[in-house]
Amino acid sequence: MRYATRSLSSNIHSCSLHMGIQHKPSVLLKTSVGDIDIELWAKEAPKACRNFIQLCLEGYYNNTIFHRVLKGFIVQGGDPTGDGTGGESIYGQPFKDEFHQRLKFTRRGLLAMANAGKDDNGSQFFFTMAATPELNNKHTIFGKVSGDTVFNMLKLEEGLIEDESPVYPNKILKTEVLLNPFPDIVPRIQRVEVKEKRKKDKKTGVKNFKLLSFGEEAEEDEEESTKQNQKYVGKGKSSHDVLDDPKLSSETQPLDSDIKDEEKEENDTEEQLDSIRKKFKAAKESKLKSKKPLAETSTSSSQKIIDDEDHALEDYYLHKDRDLERKKKVDEIKKEIESVKRDYHKNKLKKVEEQEEARQEEEVKNETYEKYKAECEIYKSKKEALPKKGAGREQFTLSLLEKFKKKLHSAKEKEPEETETVEKDDDIDNEESWYVLFLILVILHLDYTNIKLVIFVY
Repeated sequence: MRYATRSLSSNIHSCSLHMGIQHKPSVLLKTSVGDIDIELWAKEAPKACRNFIQLCLEGYYNNTIFHRVLKGFIVQGGDPTGDGTGGESIYGQPFKDEFHQRLKFTRRGLLAMANAGKDDNGSQFFFTMAATPELNNKHTIFGKVSGDTVFNMLKLEEGLIEDESPVYPNKILKTEVLLNPFPDIVPRIQRVEVKEKRKKDKKTGVKNFKLLSFGEEAEEDEEESTKQNQKYVGKGKSSHDVLDDPKLSSETQPLDSDIKDEEKEENDTEEQLDSIRKKFKAAKESKLKSKKPLAETSTSSSQKIIDDEDHALEDYYLHKDRDLERKKKVDEIKKEIESVKRDYHKNKLKKVEEQEEARQEEEVKNETYEKYKAECEIYKSKKEALPKKGAGREQFTLSLLEKFKKKLHSAKEKEPEETETVEKDDDIDNEESWYVLFLILVILHLDYTNIKLVIFVY
């Protein structure tokens, strides 16, 4: 897991390509804050996308920093010099802006070209941290950050910032093209400048015997050896001259006394040379001992470099673990938000139902009230039709009595068919008559004298 070379998003893209699923052009940036998956809009901005993809294939953005950070606005990178003054396009010169009516700076996570003016696009780019409508028709938008990697992009604006530059800048460790819409792109071969090594003139070594503790003795021995060597300068040397063998002499056979003297001199010179060699060996050994700590420091420095690389890899994968933990927390928060939304909708539906029930109850109450009101209106109209108290009202009651009398006389004149039926009819008529009289008295509110009159007549 630790030394995996491809991320999860790249594996998903490769699987989808094998299955025949078409995806939009995309590039993966491996940064110090985690992976950032970028979706490119090659149809809307072909020049900018071609430039960005080819630079990614060439490894142009590897180990570059995000040199400019404006919190809540943008984060800028893509400059190999790291100060915002460098960077070149693949075209050898700045290329023109590409504006599209559907591409606007309306949200965070957009990828656009950085420039110093109109039609001045190179290699630098920036991510938007929020909606930036003031940049419309000034910078070319050619992509967006896709998926949950937008949370990694938002980490780029975190940290200490001084004069729009971060104190500890984040890096692009590596770029990987997941889907290339331009199959004709061929990465350019970078020229490697070979520095010519100048041949240094070898200076003849000068022996400084003063540095040695036995310098005076060595200097005397050196003078004697040079005198002996000068004898053979300009002469061809044979085995007779090189070997110290008395039988192989280069000269004619001298006298016995001369041979003995020469042998003594040769033995003396050999002893002197041996002593000089021993002294030089001792000096070399002392120098080697003094050089050992330097070698140890060089090995320690190389070990430090290896340790730094291991630490960098550990930091990279630690960031990945932290990102996974943050994603889990984000998922939990999303689930909580969804549950709160569901509860809110349920409560809202309950309130709507309660309001509907209250409205229906009010409608029922209104219906009963309307019926009551209608009956009151009918009663009022009938009451208004009756005449007011006075002479007119008395005449009205008397007319009613006359009608009642006529009804009684007509009933008496009829022949009784049977005694039982007649008695029943009389009872019914009496009951009806009394009921009618009672109603008349109640409605008309007659005077006491009128009541007596009615009873007497009856």
